[in-house]
Amino acid sequence: MLLIFAIIFITLALVFYTIGVFSEKFSGSLKAWHLVVFWLGLVCDTTGTSLMGRLAGSELTVNFHSITGMIAIALMAIHAIWATVVLLRGSEKSKRDFHKFSIFVWLIWLIPYISGMIFGAVAH
Repeated sequence: MLLIFAIIFITLALVFYTIGVFSEKFSGSLKAWHLVVFWLGLVCDTTGTSLMGRLAGSELTVNFHSITGMIAIALMAIHAIWATVVLLRGSEKSKRDFHKFSIFVWLIWLIPYISGMIFGAVAH
């Protein structure tokens, strides 16, 4: 059951993050609801990753997936914090240009998402 919840949370992270990143890009400017979706994506990813960690046991395995996963969560946190700062400062130029950083973070985030699916399928 833990695996099912982990997969649901990781998938919700993908959905929230994808919606946030691409709606921000297509709207042409960072908006408050994008920020909410970014934070939801981060919370879901962190929750799903924690659940996966519990499934793996107490031993942290250092491999491609775990390293890229840690980098992705760190980037998501930086992204959400920076989006908060951009909105609080209110610079229209920063709001318009923020999508470049969003797409970069989303692409990096996809690496552990996809590698997790591949390594999970191979392991089972």
